Amino acid sequence: MGLGAQLIAITPQLPEHSVKQVDERHLSFDLLHDAGNEAAEDFGLRFSLPDDLRQVYLDFGIDLPAQQGNSSWTLPLPARFVVDAEGVIRAGDVDPDYSVRPDPAETLAVLAELAKLAES
Repeated sequence: MGLGAQLIAITPQLPEHSVKQVDERHLSFDLLHDAGNEAAEDFGLRFSLPDDLRQVYLDFGIDLPAQQGNSSWTLPLPARFVVDAEGVIRAGDVDPDYSVRPDPAETLAVLAELAKLAES
């Protein structure tokens, strides 16, 4: 299905920590690094972990400062955006529950609609 789209993902994780995920999951799209969660902040999607949750992360062996290369203890809210060729956001989903993700079929439907509009 040629919809003229490009998929990218943005993560605060340092590139050297992302390599394993890219390799293990055979990712074929760009995984960009958001240093200090600055892009997430610009979109209003960055949040700070409270002290008690920081300890839970550490107890699970998740050292955000080491993985992200800063001491902010911040994460981005999971989000998906469909941006057209002019840079206009045409669709978006944000959910504070990291386990809730948009159905890929919804994204494909938006892309198909955008492709249709571009043809007319």
